Amino acid sequence: MVSRRLRGAALAAMGFALVHAGGAAAAELKIFGSRVTRMVIDDIGPAYTQATGNKLTVVTDVAAVMKRRIEQDEPFDIAVLVNFQADDLIRKSRLVADSRADVMRSGIGVAVKRGAPKPDISTVAAFKRTLLAAKSIVYLKEGASTLHLEKVLAQLGIADALEAKTTKTAGESVSEMVAAGEAEIGIIVIPNILSVPGAELVGPLPAEIQSYVTFTAAVSPNSPNQAAAREVIKLMRSPAGVQSIKKNGMEPG
Repeated sequence: MVSRRLRGAALAAMGFALVHAGGAAAAELKIFGSRVTRMVIDDIGPAYTQATGNKLTVVTDVAAVMKRRIEQDEPFDIAVLVNFQADDLIRKSRLVADSRADVMRSGIGVAVKRGAPKPDISTVAAFKRTLLAAKSIVYLKEGASTLHLEKVLAQLGIADALEAKTTKTAGESVSEMVAAGEAEIGIIVIPNILSVPGAELVGPLPAEIQSYVTFTAAVSPNSPNQAAAREVIKLMRSPAGVQSIKKNGMEPG
């Protein structure tokens, strides 16, 4: 549960909303994003709703999937996608350029089932040995972490050796599969691992091969709630939002 301190900070951050609400009818804002977005909105959203009357509904899937849904003209108010995906949608006029804001970023980590022995990933050589020794591995079928990871595996010369024992899941269920014992090793952004009680973070990738995924927010040009949507993005970058971002294993954007 989010702390009273975080709720109080969110309420304070949303004091402006009470001033600007001016009796306007409450709205439902639809937010397209991945799990990391839901984690932050779950923390700061209730106080926002209490302060404004506006409801925040988060629709989640792998960011690449959410991008396609936008390209297929599904209605939404705010998108929180990987930075290069958001920038592509801005170029296509599907997101409002001057609403763009980098909200948070996360490194990539390694997960095992909670209570299982933690393998050595302290160096690039140890990480390589651990993957070669693992009985099964899971990571996303598509995602920013996967784009980087597959380059790393190719550079390490082990991509072919791992192929037969690797599952690439279409959803965000990497950590759930590890928790259920369906895969020995999972590789995904760190907050995804922390969000699943049955999974345990071994640690981040070694610094030499680490990559950070930046999540960028922007408003839909077709949203009927653009002013409120911009304020939600500001809230995600407020002290309350930053506290939630850090609590969930990320860094502010």
